[in-house]
Amino acid sequence: MAGFPDGRPLDNGPLRSALYVGHVMHARPGAHRHRFRYRVVSLLLDLDELELLDRRLASFSVERPNLFSFRNRDHGPRDGSDLRPWVEAAFDRAGRPLAGGRIQALCFPRVLGYVFNPLTIYWGYDPAGRLAGVLYEVKNTFGDQHGYVIPAAPDHRPGTPLIQGVDKRFHVSPFLPLEGGYRFRLDEPGERLRVLIRLVGPDGADRLVATQTGARRELTDTSLLAGLATHPWVTAKVMAGIHWEALRLWLKGAPFHSRPEPPANPVSLGRDLTPATVRPEMP
Repeated sequence: MAGFPDGRPLDNGPLRSALYVGHVMHARPGAHRHRFRYRVVSLLLDLDELELLDRRLASFSVERPNLFSFRNRDHGPRDGSDLRPWVEAAFDRAGRPLAGGRIQALCFPRVLGYVFNPLTIYWGYDPAGRLAGVLYEVKNTFGDQHGYVIPAAPDHRPGTPLIQGVDKRFHVSPFLPLEGGYRFRLDEPGERLRVLIRLVGPDGADRLVATQTGARRELTDTSLLAGLATHPWVTAKVMAGIHWEALRLWLKGAPFHSRPEPPANPVSLGRDLTPATVRPEMP
């Protein structure tokens, strides 16, 4: 069998995992109006393909150092254990058990061992391939993490967007209050990535609008290296951008909110808000 020089098989079949090249945008309306946009490269990882990706790709490793890598301890329970049981437990709590169904995670990879993922999105499917829902794993720069799991409507049709909501339970930024809720609009992973997140205050007004968009690429060593060449130091850029934008907000006089302790329950439950007939386009 053909393989790498170290004996690893090539495993040349098609992958469900992929790479997305695109942009992240944050906009803050209101008295302290603020906006920034930057280019990013993200991975869409099928959790059942991690071992295969580790064998197939020379520049990407799982639980080992490499130019690009993925480590379980960066996600879920943060203890290095397998991610699938943690994700499945979250969907069990939402009443939509995956029972071994497919799980796809959208995240940044480690680059030369370094990563910060403000948001990791997991799409979970039942054994019949039906979308069970979405799990949003949110992190802040203090090292805290919280998850929001939201089941899809039982009659959700593939190819139609999801509109979901959840009360905000977790401190993300010292320049955003804890009160309010998130409104999500996103599609299942396809040729285009489209994610819209609105943080809405108790008065119904937008406090923050964030988007991530991208075009799908095959996940290969060539596409990974091309992504690094055109979007170098993605994670470092994200972290630097977070702190730079925080400094600008502070200089503008935005109110400062102290960090509370994270919720005792690591995952909160949200709700599907997708209208039965009206499905607005993303702006």
